[in-house]
Amino acid sequence: MKSNARLLLLAAATAIGLAATPARADVVKVAFIDPLSGPFAPVGQNLLKSFQSVADIANRDKWAPGHTFEVVGFDNKASPQESLTVLKTAIDQGFRYIVQGNGSGAAGALIDAINKHNDRNPGKEIVFLNYAAVDPDLTNSKCSFWHFRLDANSDMKMEALTAFLAKDASVKKVYIIGQNYAHGHQVTRAAKDYLKRKRPDVEIVGDDLHPIGSVKDFSPYVAKIAASGADVVITGNWGSDLALLVKAAREASLKAKFYTFYGYTTGVPTVMGAAAADYVRYAGTWNVNNETYSGKDLVEGFKKKFNDDFYAVTTYSALQLLGIGIRQAKSTDPVKVAFAMEGQKFKTLNGEVEMRKADHQLQQPIYITTWVKTNGKDVKFDQENTGYGWRTEQKIEPYVAAQPTSCNMKRPS
Repeated sequence: MKSNARLLLLAAATAIGLAATPARADVVKVAFIDPLSGPFAPVGQNLLKSFQSVADIANRDKWAPGHTFEVVGFDNKASPQESLTVLKTAIDQGFRYIVQGNGSGAAGALIDAINKHNDRNPGKEIVFLNYAAVDPDLTNSKCSFWHFRLDANSDMKMEALTAFLAKDASVKKVYIIGQNYAHGHQVTRAAKDYLKRKRPDVEIVGDDLHPIGSVKDFSPYVAKIAASGADVVITGNWGSDLALLVKAAREASLKAKFYTFYGYTTGVPTVMGAAAADYVRYAGTWNVNNETYSGKDLVEGFKKKFNDDFYAVTTYSALQLLGIGIRQAKSTDPVKVAFAMEGQKFKTLNGEVEMRKADHQLQQPIYITTWVKTNGKDVKFDQENTGYGWRTEQKIEPYVAAQPTSCNMKRPS
């Protein structure tokens, strides 16, 4: 009897001890699916480091109290098909959240695959945070409850870019060049449509689409641009395709100004150097040389640790939104978190933003900037140790850049 009594007391004490022990905190595993090899590897590697650095800040500052973020890289080689292969690998390893951005083709393939997976596997849903794939269709005809875009889409950026360009009376001729895939086609369409609406007097003197990631010498394209007499070149190129295009233009002493979306991406600033000063602009969601230098500590810490530049505010906004969703849902379950992220308004490094519920497209400001020599005043930060950085010309508020949506979203019950 005494032995039984002792066993009962021990069991009771154990039960009380277990009840008093807090639930084990979840590690929120985030799969980064983007190119880590091939021509776009430098951009992908920078962005993986950016996500991991932001995760360190999120964990330190308890963006998702009781939980920590872990970001792990998966190399999709910039291929939609390879993206599906590594998505399956990530799912098999227990990842419930993915981030991707370098390539709208890959993003579209991932949305389709995640929709199917979630339909077939209730209780094992995946959420996709898109930080850079900007094809407008992804939040229109292809919109999905499981997909949230943190970057401005290409129509939003073109709206801002052409609003700025339209005020420059000296612009008479525009040449459009881009990569031959979904994003490049959308940039071409939007440039033509918006210029026709805002500056019908401007002549489109050229329109080229080239293979993505395979052109090694852009001098033939630059020769065509020079022969056209273009005042301005509009391009959605990114990574090595933009760096090599700018390099060819610089070597040919082309005087046309470049209006880009991605002039700040890895490798491009070094190629531009002094020769591109006052000739290259970008329309994007952030500039470290912003009105309050918001993000200054992150940029300085990243530079010190990696001797590299932090430039993608969307990596910060993505984990910020995910943290808000986890806090609001009081759960790491992707379904509950996705519902909690819808409609969220929050302040991030580029100001007040809103994750629009209708289509999961973040509404945010757009910066128009120009590549110039640093001056310690409005251009304190350079890029890639060139002594040149981006001067903010205008910050365009979200309501100006906002675009309507045709999304007809189906939500889980």
